[in-house]
Amino acid sequence: DYYSVHGDDALYIAQNIYKTTSVIKYLGGENKIPSCTLSRLICDTFLRDALLNKQLRIEIWAQGSKGSWKLIKNASPGNIQEFEDHLFSNVEISASPVVLSIKLGIRGDQRLVGVSFADTTIRELGISEFIDNELFSNFESLLVQLGVKECVIPADELRKDYELSKLRDVIERFDIVVTERKKSDFTTRDIEQDLNRLLGDDISVASLPEFEMKHAMTACASLIKYLSLMTDESNFGHYILRNHDLSQYMKLDASALNALNLMQNPKEGSNKNASLFSLLDKCKTAQGSRLLCRWLKQPLMDIKGIELRQSLVEIFVENTELRLSLREEHLKSTPDLHRLAKRFQKRRASLQDIIRVYQVVVKLPKLIEALELYDSMDDSSKELIEETYNAKLKEHYSELEKYQEMVETTIDLEAAEHHHFMIKADFNSELKQIQDKIDEIKEEMNEEHRKVGENLCMDTDKKLHLEKQNVYGYCFRITRNDSSCISGKKQYLELATQRGGVYFTTDKLRQLSTSYLDCLELYEKEQNSLVKEVIEIAASYCPAFETLNGLMAHLDVVVSYAHVAVHAPIPYVRPKMYNKEGNVILKNARHPCIEVQDDISFIPNDVSLIRGQKEFLIITGPNMGGKSTYIRQIGVIALMAQAGCFVPCTEASLCIFDCILARVGAGDSQLKGVSTFMAEMLETANIVKTATTNSLIIIDELGRGTSTYDGFGLAWAISEYISKKIRCFCMFATHFHELTALSEEVPYAHNLHVTAHIGINSSGGRDITLLYKVNEGVCDESFGIHVAELANFPDTVVKLAKRKEKQLEDTTKRRFLYIIALILG
Repeated sequence: DYYSVHGDDALYIAQNIYKTTSVIKYLGGENKIPSCTLSRLICDTFLRDALLNKQLRIEIWAQGSKGSWKLIKNASPGNIQEFEDHLFSNVEISASPVVLSIKLGIRGDQRLVGVSFADTTIRELGISEFIDNELFSNFESLLVQLGVKECVIPADELRKDYELSKLRDVIERFDIVVTERKKSDFTTRDIEQDLNRLLGDDISVASLPEFEMKHAMTACASLIKYLSLMTDESNFGHYILRNHDLSQYMKLDASALNALNLMQNPKEGSNKNASLFSLLDKCKTAQGSRLLCRWLKQPLMDIKGIELRQSLVEIFVENTELRLSLREEHLKSTPDLHRLAKRFQKRRASLQDIIRVYQVVVKLPKLIEALELYDSMDDSSKELIEETYNAKLKEHYSELEKYQEMVETTIDLEAAEHHHFMIKADFNSELKQIQDKIDEIKEEMNEEHRKVGENLCMDTDKKLHLEKQNVYGYCFRITRNDSSCISGKKQYLELATQRGGVYFTTDKLRQLSTSYLDCLELYEKEQNSLVKEVIEIAASYCPAFETLNGLMAHLDVVVSYAHVAVHAPIPYVRPKMYNKEGNVILKNARHPCIEVQDDISFIPNDVSLIRGQKEFLIITGPNMGGKSTYIRQIGVIALMAQAGCFVPCTEASLCIFDCILARVGAGDSQLKGVSTFMAEMLETANIVKTATTNSLIIIDELGRGTSTYDGFGLAWAISEYISKKIRCFCMFATHFHELTALSEEVPYAHNLHVTAHIGINSSGGRDITLLYKVNEGVCDESFGIHVAELANFPDTVVKLAKRKEKQLEDTTKRRFLYIIALILG
């Protein structure tokens, strides 16, 4: 297969895939259209990047019998069903293409949001319904938790619906594709019967509590229609429905997602440790990577659930041999069983797919044994492993033993080892006859190989090779240096000279090769009906495959957590978790992503957040001194702990946070028509309206986008509101040194500063050395001009800055003191 691309799309392909315009050809008469072609392999690679990373829409058109063109396939980031064969062929993909539909409503005087979401690759439908504020803060958290790629909303061509416009702004903040559908799609007329068919006959949808969520059900109806789920009968009885409860997970907003570097940005570089996900993703399976992504976006609020994960991680941290065995012998070769199961259900599977599942099943007893018999585990660890993994693995293996027996009875496993996938010859009398003929021809080819070797005086193992060549079938190959031995000899027909050597044949080998390939083709045709039967039987085991897939993914993530904890520059520790009213005490805390960067010697710092004493931390100090890293690493560590991971400290105890909210920089908001200052205010408004006593707030500078005095006034007012009214833990890094006076007004506001050493250089000037250490108290001077010197500003500019600083210093101090006096009354 090959594909052609035209117009601007061809130019895009040339620039982004081929990296050259030389592949472009121009078609047509006067108004020539740029065009280029793609092989199937290059096309599949492009489609993966376009749909899973670049968030593009794709259409494939084909020419009909009468020369007219028609659309045969289309896809969007959340709806890739028609392209799964392109995306997942020969490649394990960890991406989850989640599409979400929204229906807004009113409950009393409150804003109600009903949503439904789907991941068609694993056949999962979900719904959620919740009250939200005017900033749609809960909806924003939901987008983070689900990793949504595409949103379906009711059409609003004239943009008259103010609520829908605000919702669209939230969606576009995440670079999520928006798809509008006509409002008539948002109706529940057929939802009950549609869900009954998708979920299976044994479930009555009307009796489920989720069915009472009318707005969510309306969104679900639109999603089913958009994805055309009812047109594919293989979907019936294979979907699951789950209710996503926002309150079960820590909430994260878009700013927190960026501030904590949670996920890798595909538009940025390929640094494998640039994001928390890429750092922790040492999973060996695609399903493990998917589950890890979900765990990081959905940190738990339940202490028992967190401690269960941590206890499992601890077992694999302490048992090195078991951890290595699981990673290299058991998990490494495990395919994505969920997506293979879907191929079985759609009857698109092959014998190779059946073998891939079989190879997992036959290894299960050894996996169970490895988990069960490891000597260094104590009784409680063995009990936990048994309850979490082994009991379930044993249960499913007893069911899958029949699958194993079926495969061993019907499929030629010896041929499969050589990548030939066929039904056993003795399974069918006609197949047996063809196989006997194949074996006979094979023996004759080997005899011809021996005779030619004798005639040419060449070793048939080392010099003269009998090979199957794509163009010529079975033929002989010798090195180019040995080619003189066949020149001038009529019985040898030279076929081709390539880098690998010279290919030639004889009349007899040519006849045998043709007969052999004809027999193989006949064998393939004869076994096709049997293959369909085998796939039909294999499809009946799909529920067991999917459950096994979940167990392997869970094990993979836990082992990956343990692997990262052990191999960090300084090993991670298990954090102690307390309820929401607890404190945060971290000893020698580090930023996990920064400490692993090359040529960095990370300076650890302690963290102390104590209820009633140190709730609001104000951090001052020089730019580049480590303020941002310090406050962000606290958020990262809190998220890691609630995701069940060990943390980069020498000792750690944390409370449960209901959300992490961040204000860390305007990013590219200007490109979207939002000023730096407006972006600050929007993000800060979201923090103030969303935060509770149990939240964690991270603010990295505030008030930079307006005048100094306006900025300071706002920074003070917001700080005072958070510290007095909300009373949650907050880290506030600021360049306003005067803000440290808040500690005199609020008893649980506390001042910290990052340190720097000022020395005198050989020329009599001052040198600044950033120490990256966080100490108690207020920074005693500003280092802005010193940082400019480090950046090699011209001497004339630096001298002018110092002179101007001296002129303004006294006046500015008087003004700030006046503002503070006004604020404090």
